[in-house]
Amino acid sequence: MNKLRIFALIAAFIVQLLYGLTFTFAKDVMANGYIKPFGFIALRVGGAAILFWVVSLFAPKEKIEPKDFKTFFLASIFGVVVNMLFFFKGLELTTPIHASVIMITSPIIVLILSSFYLNEKITKLKVLGVIFGFTGAAILTVYGKSPNPGDNVLLGNIMVLINALSYSIYIIIIKRLTEKYHPFTFIKWLFLFGFFMVLPFGYSDLTLVDTSTFTPYIWFSVIFVVVGATFGTYLLNPLALRHLRASTVTVFIYLQPLIAGIFAIIMGSDAVTVVKILASALIFLGVYLVTKKPKLQA
Repeated sequence: MNKLRIFALIAAFIVQLLYGLTFTFAKDVMANGYIKPFGFIALRVGGAAILFWVVSLFAPKEKIEPKDFKTFFLASIFGVVVNMLFFFKGLELTTPIHASVIMITSPIIVLILSSFYLNEKITKLKVLGVIFGFTGAAILTVYGKSPNPGDNVLLGNIMVLINALSYSIYIIIIKRLTEKYHPFTFIKWLFLFGFFMVLPFGYSDLTLVDTSTFTPYIWFSVIFVVVGATFGTYLLNPLALRHLRASTVTVFIYLQPLIAGIFAIIMGSDAVTVVKILASALIFLGVYLVTKKPKLQA
């Protein structure tokens, strides 16, 4: 195994570690009323955009073909705007374990989209995996409960599922960009476009933020989401995609529920129930069948 592949695998793991911890940190910030979801997204995207543009000053310069700016804009819509707005609003209404489990339907969604967009063949085994996966997501969405009385699990889970769909579309779009450009070349544009699109949604929420009420934990959570779960993940994910297949990178998403679940339970933000275990098992089985390589014919 060459060094670049090892680096790519480590990068893919760190991405899921950062995402897994984010479920609890972001939930705690929003659940306690420090920052509302859309305001948090505007802060998240704006902060990350500044970081990417500053770092890009020291990165190799590449010429961008004018026609590719349309692809940048499209990737920004699915990978920044729709993805983040629905995720944070959904996370406000559901629990960290629910959100992280539903997010692992992404490999299933990628498979379905790839069959249309990339003309990839879908086998009977993969169809069965899709059925299992979405059955698990449906059970979790309809019957899942939250320990927080103010949550609306059904609506929150649906929003997280839309987020997973949007993120899957983003993965397919960005795969082609990583084959053509270095991540620093296009990610700064994705976040610049994204910031101006999310600002109208989050501006009023930002004006209500009172930083004088922030505890050290809340400050750390906000900084972690902006720097680690946004700047770090959006930087490392394309680097991983440059040396790994999209399907390989997507498989690492299995780690999210494990990391998010353990951390949420430790922090007291969530709890394990029979419904969550059953739904998680169905989704994991579905993702396994979808990503299982068919046996070669003799």
